[in-house]
Amino acid sequence: MTDKLAFIRADMDGLRESNLLITLRTMGSPADAWMVVDGVRVLNFCTNNYLGLANHPAMKEAAAAAVDRWGVGPAAVRSIAGTQALHVELERRLAAFKGVEDALYVQSGFVANQAAIAPLVGKEDVIFSDRLNHASIIDGARLSSAKIIVYEHCDPADLEAKIQEHLPNYRRGLVITDGVFSMDGDIAPLDKLMAVADRYGVLTMVDDAHGEGVLGRGGRGIVDHFGLHGAFDVEVGTLSKAFGVVGGVIAGKRAIIDYIRQKARPFLFSSAVTPADTAACLAAVDLLEGSEALVAKLWENAAYFRGEMQKLGFDTGKSQTPIVPVMLGDAGLAKQFSRSLFEAGVFAMSIGFPTVPRGLARIRVMNTAAHSRADLDQGLAAFAQVGRQLGVI
Repeated sequence: MTDKLAFIRADMDGLRESNLLITLRTMGSPADAWMVVDGVRVLNFCTNNYLGLANHPAMKEAAAAAVDRWGVGPAAVRSIAGTQALHVELERRLAAFKGVEDALYVQSGFVANQAAIAPLVGKEDVIFSDRLNHASIIDGARLSSAKIIVYEHCDPADLEAKIQEHLPNYRRGLVITDGVFSMDGDIAPLDKLMAVADRYGVLTMVDDAHGEGVLGRGGRGIVDHFGLHGAFDVEVGTLSKAFGVVGGVIAGKRAIIDYIRQKARPFLFSSAVTPADTAACLAAVDLLEGSEALVAKLWENAAYFRGEMQKLGFDTGKSQTPIVPVMLGDAGLAKQFSRSLFEAGVFAMSIGFPTVPRGLARIRVMNTAAHSRADLDQGLAAFAQVGRQLGVI
């Protein structure tokens, strides 16, 4: 009898042998500076909870109040009976916060890329995509059926060369880049990419998932950071990182956002985000508009941690943001480093292929405003201990 699942067993064996098998850990507490992971209380350097809002009292109060008033779910897609007043208010507030004409709230940041790209380009068009763009951009681009041309990472000159070579063969073009690259922590040169796109009349889109709540004035994002309000066509973001909740946002010129409302399949064919999540996102906007203290604390913590890691002799790559990669190269070494850190009371996961290229495995440290200086010092001591044990430093 034919073994229909032989290919799965063979692939799984290969992942194990290559130290690339993903092992899920179980969280036993809310996302915060310290968490219970697999039954052990550890210092958390893994979550994207940049501002410490995921367990913030004001966020939880807003979510609970929304459940009392609105119930637990809209029970419909937005285009039929699922658009609640909360959704409309959040979209208005996000547009004002980001300094754009309009915004659309969808189920996740991943969904936002699926929703935004396909309405703008199709099989007669071309997408120019940064080599290190996130999987959600890659998948969204594939779903559009447009031709995908990859330009070298954060390289405006290569982008221009690719546009000159390929754009004449297509109806229209779209440049897409991450704002902050999630594995390396570097920032796209958005102003230079914008200048290239403008010269050729190409649409522009940035995924600001790791810039929302981090870059710009009080966390207003990468477009604010570069002062490109009104010039950049589309900003995609997520509310599951610095905002601490869940959901995605597509923001920009009203004509584009109105068009996406009519055309975006994830928006039209998937139920609306829950009232609790929506209300918590509104509370996050309130907190960010009310004070820049959390954003300042985040950057202060990141600068301290990165500087001390470099003093210890670790390679922190080319990070410019609170994402600090600890470059190790070998996937097996990265996994062992992560296990040893956990034994020392620090939760920092290894990252390997296919999330990053082969040979570039690392520990990715996510700094947050929730960490105290004592937390950081404890984490640094654990990194120093493990680094010496494994011969990294």
